[in-house]
Amino acid sequence: MKAIHLIAPSGASLDDKSPLAGIDWLKRQGIAIENAECVKRVHERFAGSDEVRLSDLNNLVTLDPQTLVMAMRGGYGIHRLLPRIDWAGISKAIASGLQICGHSDFTAFQLGLLAKTGAITLSGPMLNFDFGKIDEAGKAIEPDGFMWQHFQSSIQERKLDCSVSVSQSFLANSGSSKITGMLWGGNLTVLAGLVGTPYLPSQQQTQNGILFLEDVNEHPYRIERMLMQLLDANILSNQSAILLGGFSAYRLYDNDKEYSLESAIEAIRKRLPESIPMLTDLPFGHQANKLTLPMGAQATLDYSPSGFTIKATW
Repeated sequence: MKAIHLIAPSGASLDDKSPLAGIDWLKRQGIAIENAECVKRVHERFAGSDEVRLSDLNNLVTLDPQTLVMAMRGGYGIHRLLPRIDWAGISKAIASGLQICGHSDFTAFQLGLLAKTGAITLSGPMLNFDFGKIDEAGKAIEPDGFMWQHFQSSIQERKLDCSVSVSQSFLANSGSSKITGMLWGGNLTVLAGLVGTPYLPSQQQTQNGILFLEDVNEHPYRIERMLMQLLDANILSNQSAILLGGFSAYRLYDNDKEYSLESAIEAIRKRLPESIPMLTDLPFGHQANKLTLPMGAQATLDYSPSGFTIKATW
């Protein structure tokens, strides 16, 4: 990995320190940084006007195909741009070798590209949180070793191989099995917001897929409501497996009583076919120890009540 081309298609950076710290760390690894000026843009709550941010995406077709593209951060903003993205051109660039990485709001771009072209992108780290996180004293935090290891494996070898040894409580009667399917998904809020649009992969595309989901700052009842929407839209029952990553930074209230995230998951589990496993603790989401997942690639999932292993090459 010789160069990273930054893009900022969503929210403006919340501060100057995070992106600059991330750029500094990556440069110290011997990586050249392109388009660094995008991290300073501010227009309302966005990292530039719609036209400027759209240009960030559509100009990807002009890059050296050996470049890695990384989103600065999430937030919100890509949904505005979806009708005018050059899906075919970006897909062609990916076929020539270009790699594109991000998560959170970037899920909208990744799902749109998958729906329109079938092209594979990387659901993985972004500049601000993963490479430029700052502690309360204003000091840069070293990037997570697990994240960096799996990120490099994905970029350099185009390989995913991860085992999770955590007891699984939501298998129902699916027991132990080994399945293969298309790995797809991302941020739950963003994915649910694309239901009924041409930017969500069709049920034919995702049939017998391996769906991964994560979210942040969403109370368990909102997570349950969005999962119910996917259930009632026949998206969850169309999968071979559902992988739940991090659902972080929420707060329970006194009136929740015994209700919890586990309660929300169980409510979905009861309505799903028992043959479809729901697996938890996938290391992915708004958290330091995240995998880099190949959105749209064929993956193999080997699971049991004691954990699971997920592998893919692309």
